[in-house]
Amino acid sequence: MKKLKLQVQMTLDGFIAGTNGELDWMVWDWDDELKNYVSDLTEPVDCIVLGRKMTPGFISYWEKVTEKPDDPEYTFGKKMMDTKKVVFTKTLEKSPWKNTELAKGDLADEIRTLKNQNGGDIIVYGGATFVSALIKAGIIDEFNLFVNPIAIGNGMSVFKELSSRQQLTLVQSKSFKSGIVATVYKPKNA
Repeated sequence: MKKLKLQVQMTLDGFIAGTNGELDWMVWDWDDELKNYVSDLTEPVDCIVLGRKMTPGFISYWEKVTEKPDDPEYTFGKKMMDTKKVVFTKTLEKSPWKNTELAKGDLADEIRTLKNQNGGDIIVYGGATFVSALIKAGIIDEFNLFVNPIAIGNGMSVFKELSSRQQLTLVQSKSFKSGIVATVYKPKNA
């Protein structure tokens, strides 16, 4: 069965965005070691799961990167664009994006269907509401949290919708020169 991996940047105090969605706190001076770490994380992935609100910005960013073969992010951007994407939506009737399907059914059921298909792992990128729903449903197999060296006091959390505790086991932790600490957790009962 495929693994559903969450990859998210967050603040030291657990927020993935400011109260109005601000992302200006993120550290972007990634060295080659951190870039290679993320490339290794996404290498076995053959499906990207996205929430509808994040999709337009995500796809347009990587499309622009792949228009410039001399861009340092070109290879990673190509991986993002060539990988099948599934966008969860209740409002869109048709996907306007290349290599992208829409999922309109029950979130947990749709994810289980994707996990039961042959192939590589699935990675999820999304906003607080979408990721919170996945966490609450208990269907994430691996939490890849990139903790940035900043606290913002309040903002959007991916853990705010939990109705009960979810115990996790630390798989690994690695710090980088930028101050980012990448931690990998899996559900304790996995």
